[in-house]
Amino acid sequence: MKTLIKNVHALLPDGTTPLTNIMIEGDRIKAMGEVPEGFLPDKTIDGKDHFAIPGLVNAHTHASMNLLRSYADDMELMDWLTNKIWPVEEKMGSDDIYWGAMLAAAEMIRSGTTAFADLYGPCEERVAEATIESGLRGILSRGLIGVAPDSDKKLEEAAALYRDFHGAGEGRVTVMFAPHALYTCPPEFLKKVSKAADEYNAEIHIHMSETQGEVENCLKEYGKRPFAHVESTGLFEHGTMAAHCVHVDDEDIDIIKKHHIRVVHNPGSNMKLASGIAPVPRLLKEGICVGLGTDGASSNNNLDMLEEVQLSALLHKVAACDPLAVPALEAVKMGTEYSAQAVGLKDAGRLEAGALADVVLFDLNNVMWCPRHNLVSLLAYSARSSSVDTVLVAGKVLMEKHELKTLDEERIRFEAQRCADRLTK
Repeated sequence: MKTLIKNVHALLPDGTTPLTNIMIEGDRIKAMGEVPEGFLPDKTIDGKDHFAIPGLVNAHTHASMNLLRSYADDMELMDWLTNKIWPVEEKMGSDDIYWGAMLAAAEMIRSGTTAFADLYGPCEERVAEATIESGLRGILSRGLIGVAPDSDKKLEEAAALYRDFHGAGEGRVTVMFAPHALYTCPPEFLKKVSKAADEYNAEIHIHMSETQGEVENCLKEYGKRPFAHVESTGLFEHGTMAAHCVHVDDEDIDIIKKHHIRVVHNPGSNMKLASGIAPVPRLLKEGICVGLGTDGASSNNNLDMLEEVQLSALLHKVAACDPLAVPALEAVKMGTEYSAQAVGLKDAGRLEAGALADVVLFDLNNVMWCPRHNLVSLLAYSARSSSVDTVLVAGKVLMEKHELKTLDEERIRFEAQRCADRLTK
């Protein structure tokens, strides 16, 4: 399948936005620029008055938690988890996980996300099914709670997910191992997870240093800060993606750099739960990969990655009293190129020959895009995801002119509401 996106403004890796053509063959960008005579497209997309960017990558979320959007708000993290979220999640069945994931998939496609890293509980295979059906890329993990009496069973479920779905969906699905956090996973269990990850040559997805209380409790119980404690279990010997990393000091940053840990910043969730502000400018200056994630829709309360880009560009300016703390282009790269690196996607997050053909087109015929002095600035500070017009993943059109091509949105909304009502009412 050959696709031509013609006469489109495209965000190139160097931050320029020239008017160009994007030629796609199979699941890759074949070339950009003048269309050679020998390139005969099966499909042509008119890019006039559109802005093409690499697909946004949601590097940390809990897709099926969409069913709990607006269910429990304005609470502290542990109170929110212990008294509201975990009791409902205990009741979630296979169909709840599936329809929650389908609702998340529809929301992500509509807002320009082409790949997401999911960490959730049982029945993660249903998230894999939703990912394959939707056409998105999914980096999926069965969340592991080591203090649970059936923790070994959960670890086997994670291994089964890897065996059954790693590389599925024409390579669009990859699987990681995901111990939830150090406060739910004792050291001996983390060692078991590390051993399993080694057996399957899998990477790790974990929550780290999200709150000050987490750090204080770790020091009290183990005499070490979270990163030093987890490092002692061997877990970081595998490629690791660490979500949040809000409360980190010099020692933590040295460990992050030593093990090439990729950090996922979740500004919206961290602000809403009052967890704090991650030292993102410092991490970026240290050469650490910092991607972006929405976290779950119960603590954000949406999966809008463009909003996370904009929050990142603004939050760190005010935190540092420095208008240059996170410039517009850097924020955009955090949501695209850096997030792709964070989740382990090679050849993604950039519009260039050889890259994966994950492309999002914004319709510029909107007052928010006028006047067009600087398209990157408009994307980072002005635009809304409602102007996402067309989405391609692996060269396949998932949405065109605002119409979803792979999902039945009306049914998804009906089934998701039915599941949510049963769980909470």
